[in-house]
Amino acid sequence: MRLAIRAIRPYILRNSGIWLPPPDTTEITNGPRARFFVPNDKSETMMNDLIAKAAIDRRIAEIITPVVEDMGFEVVRVRLMSGKETILQVMVQRPDGQIEVDECGQISTALSATLDVEDPILDVYNLEVSSPGIDRPLTRMKDFDQWEGFEAKIETDELIDGRRRFKGALAGTEGDEVLITITEGTIGLKFEWLSDAKLVLTDELIRDVLRGRKDAGQIDETQFDEIETIIDGEENT
Repeated sequence: MRLAIRAIRPYILRNSGIWLPPPDTTEITNGPRARFFVPNDKSETMMNDLIAKAAIDRRIAEIITPVVEDMGFEVVRVRLMSGKETILQVMVQRPDGQIEVDECGQISTALSATLDVEDPILDVYNLEVSSPGIDRPLTRMKDFDQWEGFEAKIETDELIDGRRRFKGALAGTEGDEVLITITEGTIGLKFEWLSDAKLVLTDELIRDVLRGRKDAGQIDETQFDEIETIIDGEENT
């Protein structure tokens, strides 16, 4: 038997009540320390944009967050996405960063009932409740501490020293700054400047997540003859 790990959000439940099952295959470098500053200060509401970006996202987050937290979970991100169909995507996790399929189902049921009463979305939509995934978004200050040492991509709303995109190893936080080690050295970016942040999918990250799931008793490697990683449809053994 072969264990395959897909780098996607595995648990989805739509508000139609139909399950979408999981796929069938189931040291920071030293350098000069820099500080970047921009002339205009952002409002502290920017700190919420990583979790809920648009006004409707924030409204929905205000409605669902008490429900999720009362159940013992955390809201990681809320996005209402339009296209061929409207999808309300809610990423959740337990405080330890884990979540099970049945827990996603329980949260979806609770949120569906709450949203039916509050009715903040005019269009017909599907509700998707999922884990943040392996290459997860980083939306809270504590995320940058938790994933210190792993590679991440960060984007800022404003140009910082002529650039908006930064990629490197996370170096934790200091005060209200997120620290990241890039080619030039370790720099500090104020959390309120960030418009997007997520982990980069690497073998090291996958091994760490797999190890964490194994330690939590979610995976028994002795049940499999081979462990394989699948990234963007390509297999790596």
